[in-house]
Amino acid sequence: MSSSDHQTPTSDPQEQPSSSGHRHQPQTQTGQLSRYESQKRRDWNTFLQYLKSQNPPVSTSRFDYSHVLSFLQYLDQFGKTKVHDQACVFFGQPNPPAPCTCPLRQAWGSLDALIGRLRAAYEEHGGGSPENNPFGNGAIRVHLREVREAQARARGITHRKKKKRKKMISCGNTLKNQAQNDVVAEKEPPNPSAQSTA
Repeated sequence: MSSSDHQTPTSDPQEQPSSSGHRHQPQTQTGQLSRYESQKRRDWNTFLQYLKSQNPPVSTSRFDYSHVLSFLQYLDQFGKTKVHDQACVFFGQPNPPAPCTCPLRQAWGSLDALIGRLRAAYEEHGGGSPENNPFGNGAIRVHLREVREAQARARGITHRKKKKRKKMISCGNTLKNQAQNDVVAEKEPPNPSAQSTA
């Protein structure tokens, strides 16, 4: 084994705990960050640059959820998703037949993923407890929900909450029999005379 093949376990900075006590995410075997880690680093650096560009500049120890909301609104100018205004003739149409002057915005899914990455980056950079994370603030969740609903309405797509399925007891044939009984009960209306004679 040559001396170039031997590495001391503590020489890799990625394996050292950071000042916040968290370990950095390991790199891939080629020495490059994963796609997620690279995107998370770019997003964090973009957010820090945005804070510095404010008048007056905002330090990382001083920002709160309101700065995160203004950052999301700032990003809309770089969006690629057409979101029709309510006054637009194509409002509510998933596939409009002609172009219009409605603004381009960031897609809800992109914003949601961005917030997830920034939330993780904040914690990795010594941001404190998850409860105090500005990216996890309730106002951010409300904003993302409103963006999702507004974009869905603008394209004519309804987003309904999925109904939770009833838990069924699974004891051999009991599950099958319960399902059959449910089907029979749905087909037959209740007989009021049978209940009064019993």
